[in-house]
Parts: sequence; structure tokens; C-alpha cells
Amino acid sequence: MGEEERLPVHGDEARELPPPPQGIEIRRILYSPVDWLKMLARELHWSFVFGVVIVYGVSQGLGGALARVGTQFYMKDVQKVQPSEAQVYAGITSLPWIVKPLWGILTDVFPISGYQRRPYFVLAGALGIVSMLFLSLHPGLHIVLALLSLTAASASVAIADVTVDACVAQKSGLHHSLAADMQSLCSLSSSIGALVGFSLSGLFVHLIGPQGVYGLLTIPAGLVFVVGVLLKEQRISSFAYEQISQNLANAGKAMWNTFKCPDVWRPCLYMYLSFSLGLSVSEGMFYWATDSPAGPSFSKEIIGYIMAIGSVGSLLGAILYQYGLKDYPFRDLLFWVQILYCLSGMLDLALVLRWNLKLGVPDFVFVVVDASVSQMIGRLKWMPLLVLSSKLCPPGIEGTFFALLMSIDNAGLLTSSWLGGILLHILNVTRTEFDNMWLAILIRNVLRITPLFLLFLVPRADPNSSILPDDVVNMKEANEAREESENIELVALVDRTDGGR
Repeated sequence: MGEEERLPVHGDEARELPPPPQGIEIRRILYSPVDWLKMLARELHWSFVFGVVIVYGVSQGLGGALARVGTQFYMKDVQKVQPSEAQVYAGITSLPWIVKPLWGILTDVFPISGYQRRPYFVLAGALGIVSMLFLSLHPGLHIVLALLSLTAASASVAIADVTVDACVAQKSGLHHSLAADMQSLCSLSSSIGALVGFSLSGLFVHLIGPQGVYGLLTIPAGLVFVVGVLLKEQRISSFAYEQISQNLANAGKAMWNTFKCPDVWRPCLYMYLSFSLGLSVSEGMFYWATDSPAGPSFSKEIIGYIMAIGSVGSLLGAILYQYGLKDYPFRDLLFWVQILYCLSGMLDLALVLRWNLKLGVPDFVFVVVDASVSQMIGRLKWMPLLVLSSKLCPPGIEGTFFALLMSIDNAGLLTSSWLGGILLHILNVTRTEFDNMWLAILIRNVLRITPLFLLFLVPRADPNSSILPDDVVNMKEANEAREESENIELVALVDRTDGGR
């Protein structure tokens, strides 16, 4: 992270400066992240950086970690559902993330009181506060009401996410050289928040129960509300709400014209297939790790600590991408990351088959290594896809189109979750039966190889340059020029009509 030392050349030895004192060098390394944040705040405005940190770090990172562990134990201990059912329910509560284009269209074409982004942060925060309070204050909820509340809470996070994504995509279009830095800020905030959240999650679930954790989650929702109050955004002085239908039609047309471009739909297809083919059996692994007599029987606190240490791997993945891999072509980086992703899945297989005990490795140590490696590789896979997605957004509909791309990814994750639940059901993996858990993991690992044969869909492009064709980039200007020409012709026609009277 520090500056690279200059190598002396012939005749330059006499002028070589002495190395800086060790204390100064350490101080420079420690202050490097602070200087980086100051640079982003200076170039992009502090309220934008604050919003990213709150939405990604506090709401999605810390809040998401508490919600994940709390919901897993809520489904297992309070609702007492089977692993396959919990897998399907997790997919249901993620449905608001599939309709992210709807939130994106609203933020792009439907300003409220003259603002496009701020009111939606306020709406997201209010919805999160209400849904979390309802879950925390009503014990013994029917599963349907619980799912509705969890889905509303998920919608709260999704609305905040798509709104801040619109801000990031818009800033990426204006500052191409900072696109990777903005995604690194998002990922670092999320990883650090998740580290703190997972570290506390098991302890909180043990002390106050899953519903008490839901009560704590009103705090991140409240901070999202604050973002909506503080965010700097230029107010639209006049807006014709009767033109909303025309704006929606224009946004839909722009999205279609962009999406039918081969440079856009091909990587979108890869992203969906890449996520959907990696079947998720996480709920089965969670039940096995906590309830199986042959498993490690981890407590709530241990589960939280394992996920916390795993989030360190995610943080390391974000740092590794920012300082070593962000300039590599998308296709080359995804090729090696997918190979590592396939290999990391074998760690779960070794754990379930108890090979680690035969090698003398304790369960806790092995699971910590497994979680850290998996999270790091998962982050390395996610980062280039995020940067690629931000560069596929045409100007004028950044929020809508970025939300569409993210919904494609989330649709892949939903497909992965539901197919994983079906696989667990077919293999009869239940709360008490785990004999075929190893087979489910093996099938998942084999399917992780398939995205390697789809990498031809991803452009081998420089991540620091623009990817969209010029005709797509200039589409907004062309539409505006055409509308202006039509307005001029209409004015001339009116003038002639008035003159004829």
C-alpha cells in the first residue's frame, strides 16, 4: 500500500536519498486508508461516502450478519422447519432483490419533492424500522406472517441498496478512473461491517434470542433514514408528473436498446448461469454443524465467531482485489477465481466426511479455514462482476439498469437456493438425517466447474476503460436532441397557428 521505492540507476548513487525513518513509513501505511477516504470524499462528496458506508457497512454488512445468524436460529429453533424448507424460505425473503429494477425505475424517473434518491433512503429506513419492530415484539408468529415481515425487511435493504447503487453507477459514469475504488469502498465497508456483525451475532442470539436481534436491527434501518436526510443531491426545481408514463417508456426503451447489445447481454447471461449453477446447500450445512450427532455440534457463539472469521476472508478478498487484481482483464481474473471456487468447495466435503479428524485437525480450526477461504474467493468472484456491471450502465438510467443487472445476479442466487433446497429434499437431508449430505456437496462442487465453459461470454476488456459502444453511450444525448427538435417544431407550429388567427 505504500509507495514503491525508486531503484537507483547508473550515476545516481551519489544523489540517492536515505530511506525514510521506519516510524514515518509505518505511519504512512496506517494513514493510507484515511487518505484514500479523504480523496473519495473530496472527489465524490462526503455525504456520498457516508451513504455508502452506512448502506453497505452498517445496513448490509453489520445488519445483514445479525439478520443472517438470527434468522437461521429463528427458523431452526423458533419456527422449527426442515433444512430444505429453510432453504426455500430464504429464497422467498430474497424476492425483493429480484424486482430491483422496479426500485431502480422509481429512483430514476419518479422524484419525490424534487429529489430522486433521498426520499427512497427515507422510505427504506422507515420500512425496516417497522418490520423489525413487528418481528421483535410478536412472539409465536405464524410462519406466513413471519415470512411477510422478513420479506418487508428484505425490501427495506433492497430499496436502500438499489438507491445507493444508482448513486455509485452515476458517479462511475462521471469518474471512470474511480469506478474500481468505489466498488472497493462498497466491498470493504460490507466486509468490515460483516466482521463486526458476525462477531457479535452469536453472543446476541444467545443472550437475547433471535427476536431480540431483530429489535437491534432497527438501529441500522434508522441510520439509513438519516442518510436520506443528509445526502447531498441537486433538487429538481420543476418536474411534470404527468410525464411519468413517458419517462417510464423512455427508460424501458433505453434499457431494451442497451440490453440487446451483445456486449451487454452476453456477460449478463454469464452472471446468471455462474450463480445459478453453484447450488447452495448452506442451510443443510448449518443444520449438520449444529444438530447432527456426527457433526461438531457448534453452539450459537461458535457459529457467530466462525462467520466473523470468515468475513475476514471476505475483507482480505476486497483488499487483494483493490491493491493487486483490479487492473486485470475481467475474463482472465474470473477464470482463475472460478477454479479456486471449485477447489474451495472440497473443504466442505472433507468436513462432512470427517477427513479433518483423521488428519488430526480440530473441527473449529478446519471450519474457520474453510469459511475464510470460501469468503475470500467468493469476494474475488463478486468484485469484478460488480465493476463490470457498473460499466454496463448507460447514462440517464444508471439506477434502473444497475438494478436490472443486480436482479439478474440475485435471480441466479435465488435459483441456486431453490435448486439446493430441492436437492436436499430429494436426498432426504432433514433435521435428523444427514447421511446424504456429502452427496449434496459433491453434486454442488461438480456443478461449480460448468461456468468455466461459459467465460467466452465475458469481455476480455480493461476494467479502467469504458465498455459500452459509443452509440449506447450517446443514446441519451441523441434522445434529448430529438425531443428538443420536436419541441422546437411544435412551438413553430403553434406560432404559425396563432399568426393565422
